[in-house]
Amino acid sequence: MKKLLLLATFSALLFACGGAQQEDKQSENSETTESKPEAAAPVDGVGKFKDVQIPATLDVAMAEKGKSVYEVKCSSCHKLTDERLVGPGWKDVTKRNTAAWIMNFTTNVDEMLNTDPKAQAQLEICLVRMPNQNLSDDDARHVYEFMRQNDGVK
Repeated sequence: MKKLLLLATFSALLFACGGAQQEDKQSENSETTESKPEAAAPVDGVGKFKDVQIPATLDVAMAEKGKSVYEVKCSSCHKLTDERLVGPGWKDVTKRNTAAWIMNFTTNVDEMLNTDPKAQAQLEICLVRMPNQNLSDDDARHVYEFMRQNDGVK
């Protein structure tokens, strides 16, 4: 009975994000044919990080620390590709979001999901709230640097 319940729960999680790629393509097609004004949202999200200065070149040591954090706290829900697991894949995430937004989201998850339109839109796609991983400011910066490495920054 426990195995059946575990299997049902796991299946529900997979289905929660499984159809999102189809929805993304449909919404992209409708956006190209319709011109919708986007709601003004804070570019940096909600939190203490504002206008984070990121050097053009990768800090390899910082990225390695970020990889360690990813392996412990992030990899069970996020892939490094564009494929969804429980949460969205990380491919090109640093090209779609500012450093401050990503760092605010990873350190201030609940407030971002409650108030930030971009975070809420992602929640609507995945249907699973990201748990607060209690990342320190340094952890968040290291994870961001690992994300940059994953996105091809040298």
